[in-house]
Formats: sequence, C-alpha cells, structure tokens
Amino acid sequence: MHSAPEPNANADSLAAENAALLEEVRLLRQQQGDIAKHQDAYAQSQARFRTVFENSPLGQKIIDPDLCIRQVNQAVVDMLGYTSPEDLLGRKILEFTHPDHRADWRELQQRLWAHKLPHFALETCLIRKDGSSFWCQITSVLFPDEGAELGYTILEDISERKKLETSLKRVYDAQETILQLATHDLKSPIAHIQLLTDLLQREVASRSGQGPPPPEMVHYLTLIHTACAHATTLLEDVLYIGDLDEHGLQKTPTDLPAFVTTRLAVHQLAARAAGVTLALDLPAEGLHARLHPEKFSRVLDNLLGNALKFTPAGGTVTLRVAAHNGKVRFTVQDTGIGIPGKLHNHLFDKFNPTRRAGLQGETTTGLGLFIAKQIVELHGGDIWLESREQAGSSFFIELP
Repeated sequence: MHSAPEPNANADSLAAENAALLEEVRLLRQQQGDIAKHQDAYAQSQARFRTVFENSPLGQKIIDPDLCIRQVNQAVVDMLGYTSPEDLLGRKILEFTHPDHRADWRELQQRLWAHKLPHFALETCLIRKDGSSFWCQITSVLFPDEGAELGYTILEDISERKKLETSLKRVYDAQETILQLATHDLKSPIAHIQLLTDLLQREVASRSGQGPPPPEMVHYLTLIHTACAHATTLLEDVLYIGDLDEHGLQKTPTDLPAFVTTRLAVHQLAARAAGVTLALDLPAEGLHARLHPEKFSRVLDNLLGNALKFTPAGGTVTLRVAAHNGKVRFTVQDTGIGIPGKLHNHLFDKFNPTRRAGLQGETTTGLGLFIAKQIVELHGGDIWLESREQAGSSFFIELP
C-alpha cells in the first residue's frame, strides 16, 4: 500500500513551478521592453537620418548596383531641374549623365561593387531637364542593406569652381605665353649688347700703341659683359622651366658609369681653374637606370657647378653613383663652406631668396635647384641635402 504525497511537498513543487513561470514572464517582458527600446531607438535614428538626408544642402541619393535611384533628396531634384523626388525614383543615373562622362559612372560602378571599395569619388558632368549641363563632385559610400549592397551618394554642384579653374587656366596660359614670348624676344637684344661689348673690349685691347685705356672704361665694359651673361642665363632658365613637361620626358635605359663620366669631364676645366679636385666614385659592377639624358644632365651640371662655386682651392668635389635599397643613388659631395641650416628649407624654391654668390663672386639666377628638383620629380625620384657650415655639403638623388 502506497502512502499519499505529503501536502507540504506538493505545495513546495507548485511554488517552485510558479516562481519559474513568473521569472520566465519577467524575462519575456524585459525582452519585449528591450525590443521596444531598440525599435524606438531605430525609429529615432531613421527619423534623424531622414531629416539630415532630406534637408541637406548637398544632393544625396541612394543607388543600387545597377545605378538605379532608390532614394533621393530635394537638393538633387533641384540640381537636375525637376519638381519632386518621384520624378527621379526608379530611373538610372545614366539618364542624367552627359554622354562624354558615362564612363565615369561605369568606373564608379566597377570600383564600388566589383572591387568592393568602401568609397569612391569623381568629378563628372550631369544634364538638367532643360538640357543644360553642370559639373558635379560625386562621393559614393558602399553600405549593406537587407542582404544587398547599396551606394550612398553625395552630389555637390562645382560648376562655379570649374568655371573659376578654367578662367584661371586661361589667365595662366596667357601669362605663360607672354612670358615665353618676352623671354625669346629679350634674348636677341641682350646678345647684341654682349656682342658689341666684346667688340669694344677687342678695340680697346688693340690700341696698344696709344697707351693704356682708361681703367673706368675697362671696368664698365666688364660690368656690361657680366650683366649680359647673367641676363642670358636667367632667360634660358625661364625658358627651360616652360619646357619641363612630364609627357615630353622620354626616358631611355642609360649606362650610368659612362653617363656620369661624361658629365664630370665637362667640369674639369672649371675645377682646374678653381684649384679643386674632381673625383668620381663608381660601383664595381655596371648600373643602369631609365633617364632623359639631356634633362638629367642639367641636374648633375647644376649640382657640380654649385659645388665648385662654394669649394675653396685645395678642396674636393666627389660625384658618386651606387645602388641603394633597390634604387639608384647619386651623391654630389664637396668639402666647401657648407650651407647654413636656416637656408635648407628654401634651397629648392623658385627664385630662391636665400641664394648666395660663389666664392669668386659667381652669380646665380635662383632657379637652378628649383629646376633640378622638378626634373628629378619628373623622373619619379627624390632630391635632398645634408650640410653644415664649414663642413661641406652633400646633395642626394634617388631614382626608382
């Protein structure tokens, strides 16, 4: 015979089950409350996004991978000359793209969705409803949405900026043309003055039987000759800057030891006259690089010429070429007077305001190092210096 369960045991079991049910109800209510809070937060976030999206002064739209407009704000509608967003929804952005710029959107489409880039920017031309066109800066960001990837796109009308750029380019081109013409035209009269000065100097020198010429005459003729030479150098430098064009820089494989040996020989006469030793340090094995020989010669000639100007008699100027970390490094090192640290930051500036006369009074146009830097950069390289007063200078060039 079985005994009946005790009343207390039944009561305890029912109480435990009731407590468990109550806790489950509490957790469900808490979850419902959390869901409601998340829904409220999401709704608020959506409201904030819509407020920003619809009221932004910049055009904003959302496009799908087919470049179809999913959502658009009034700013885009106004840009394109329509009345309401409904006029644009469901239409492809290519419908509003200038025929010459449809490739821009194809590139955006390829970069974002095919290459999975996080964002992409471009400048392109769009067509308004009335057929007129305008320039637009486009920035697109890829984002996930319900299992798909959409492009959030910002549009900014940059027509005024483009108009200003075009205007400034016309002014610049006109000024450059005038400068080039003036420079060409000035070379001829300066050359005539220099020729006449040479003739006068010869005439003075030929009158040996008539006594020595007045010292002031010799002095003035020398000043005129020097001024003409300086003006000619300046004009040639200005013309050279106008000729610096990356597209015209035809580089060829160059045997560097043979190339630098030839460049050093050009300066041997000036070095002997200044009492300076010219040294060449070449690698044991051959070394090649792709150069524009004529233009890169200008770089080495400038650096070697400067080194000779600022190195006292008895000093040494060394041209070194070596492979360095997968690149080619040129070094022009001298034992000259060095360059004060305060001048380093401006040495490569155009018309360098810190330019100095050489030890023998040699003048400079202030364009040599600027031109050298432009040529090195057109070759994809870098140029820099290390120098201390009375401790010499070293100029380095690295080419890929």
